[in-house]
Amino acid sequence: MRYFLLLMIIPAFFSACKKNDGTQPNSVAASTMMNVSYGADPKQKMDIYLPANRSADSTKLLFLIHGGGWTEGDKADFTLSIPNLQSLLPGYAFININYRLAVNGQNLFPTQENDVKAAVDFIFSKKNEYLISDKWVFLGASAGAHLALLQAYKYSIPVKAKAAISFFGPTELVSFYNQPNPVFALAMREVTGSTPTLNPTLYQQSSPFNYITAQSPPTLLLHGGADPLVPPSQSTLVRDKLQSLGVATQYVFYPNNGHGWEGADLLDSFAKISAFLQVQVH
Repeated sequence: MRYFLLLMIIPAFFSACKKNDGTQPNSVAASTMMNVSYGADPKQKMDIYLPANRSADSTKLLFLIHGGGWTEGDKADFTLSIPNLQSLLPGYAFININYRLAVNGQNLFPTQENDVKAAVDFIFSKKNEYLISDKWVFLGASAGAHLALLQAYKYSIPVKAKAAISFFGPTELVSFYNQPNPVFALAMREVTGSTPTLNPTLYQQSSPFNYITAQSPPTLLLHGGADPLVPPSQSTLVRDKLQSLGVATQYVFYPNNGHGWEGADLLDSFAKISAFLQVQVH
């Protein structure tokens, strides 16, 4: 089963970051580093995009986590959207990560969760070197959204998320497993190696929904009404719990879209992300 966000190239009209030519002694040049290792496995790599004139006091960071049902997908799924996000979120740094995939009984849960945590730890260790602040946001699509929410809700060390963004992510894995179509149970057994009955702890500890508290970060949830892979209820469960606890949340519902979208609705999604972060991340 492939979960993915259909990303299109949207022309981005913005000026290139100005390099330090010696006339601005306090300026810092933009920097892009591709396929930086954060672990020993070949899949444990990330792309790092650092803006010009950044500072350790003010430069915010957006983590991007690709989808693919935890079994496939690649950070390249988000690469074409980086310039568009940079234009909408000027001054942000971006981290676009790969993680080990659950294939042929290897790298089962919680491998992917642990890889996101390892990537976070790596970037935090480089925070002063890269000149980025502790204002971090986690965004993912589908399986990547599950991992983004899990990181944002479950962990506050070494950094507490300032916001989380989910494109149609699974959030409560027992109900996700128990959908009428048996393909969902099969998919979950493939990546967990077990069932909610045989290993309830794993399903509980892998569900972002279970870690929501009144201290959870503001959350933006985007979902299509015709999604055949992740039902909208997986997002509304999170919305309702966050709202009941007084946590800022926004739910964007696209009634005619499936598991991913493009065109005007994708433009709308990016605009809503920008507006949400401008309000919630200071």
